[in-house]
Amino acid sequence: MMQEGLGFQPLPHTISMARPIRVLLLDLLVERAEFGHGGNQEVIRPLLEKSDVEVLLLTPQMQSVESGLKIELDVEVTLKLEDVPYWDDEYPFWENNIVELDSKKVNFRRIVMPMINDDIRMKKWVEDLSIDALVCSGSRRNVSIWEEWMGPAGTLMRIVANSGTPTLGICFGHQLLCHSLGSEIKRADSLSSGIWELKLTEFGENDPLLTSHLESDSRIYGLYTHQDHVVTMPNDCDLIGTADHNLITAIRVNDELGNPLPAWGIQCHPEAARKRIERAFEWGHITEEEFASFKGEHDGASILSSFARIVLENTP
Repeated sequence: MMQEGLGFQPLPHTISMARPIRVLLLDLLVERAEFGHGGNQEVIRPLLEKSDVEVLLLTPQMQSVESGLKIELDVEVTLKLEDVPYWDDEYPFWENNIVELDSKKVNFRRIVMPMINDDIRMKKWVEDLSIDALVCSGSRRNVSIWEEWMGPAGTLMRIVANSGTPTLGICFGHQLLCHSLGSEIKRADSLSSGIWELKLTEFGENDPLLTSHLESDSRIYGLYTHQDHVVTMPNDCDLIGTADHNLITAIRVNDELGNPLPAWGIQCHPEAARKRIERAFEWGHITEEEFASFKGEHDGASILSSFARIVLENTP
C-alpha cells in the first residue's frame, strides 16, 4: 500500500505510463523532512493533472566531489549511501520511493550531480536527462556563506533557466539563481519570518507565474523565512515583485534579446502549506516564534499551480 507523505516504504522502481513529466529538483532541505520532502510533494502535486511524475533529486550539499565523476560513465547514476558522506543521519537515506498523491504516482529518485563549473559539460548532461522542469528548494545553507557545491548548483540553474526549460528557484534557490546571473547576496542582521504582501512591479503585472490566478484588484501574499537577501539585480532579468522587507523578491529571466523565459526566482516559500507548517512545528523543525509568524493565508498553492500549468504547456 502506498502512503502519502513521510514514513512510506520503498517500492519497486516502476511507473506504468508512456511519458511521465520529468522534474529535476535540487533537494536542499532533506534534513528538515516536513519542509524538505513534504514541501517537494507540494511543488509536484499540481503537475499530476496530466500524468504521473518522475522527480530526479539532487543533493549536492551532501554529495562527495568524487561521486560526481560517476556521470562520466552514465547520465543517470543512482546516488548511493557511499556517495553522501555528509548525510544527516536523522533523516533516513533512500535511493528511490514511489508516493501516491491525488491517485497518481510520483517516483522520487536520487541521482548523482556532476560537481563541475564547466558550462559545456553541464549543458550536455542536462540535455541528455531530457527534463521538463527544474526546481531548486530552500535550504538551511546560505549563499552569503559560500560552500564549494554551490558553484556547480548555480551553474546548473543558470544553464537550465537560459535554455528555456521552466525553472523555479525558491528562497535559497532564488538567491542562488540570482547569484549565478551576477547578483550580490548579503546577510541581514536578523531573520525575517512572516507573511508579507508581494507587490507587483510594472513587469510583474501580467506575469503568468504571479498573476494568472488573480482577480482584479487582488493582492498577493507570500510566506517568508530567510536572512540572506538579493541586493542587486541579476543580469538579463526583470524585477516582477517586491516586499516591504525584501526589495528583490521575485525575478524573471530574459534571453539575450530581452524576451522573457519561463524561469523565475521567488524569495517566498509557496510550498509551505498549512499542514506542513503545523507538522514541522510539532517535529521541532521550526521555532515557536516562526510558527506564530506563519499564521495567515498566502498564495503559495496558486503560484505552484501556475508554474505547473507553464510546465505542462511546455511539455510535448
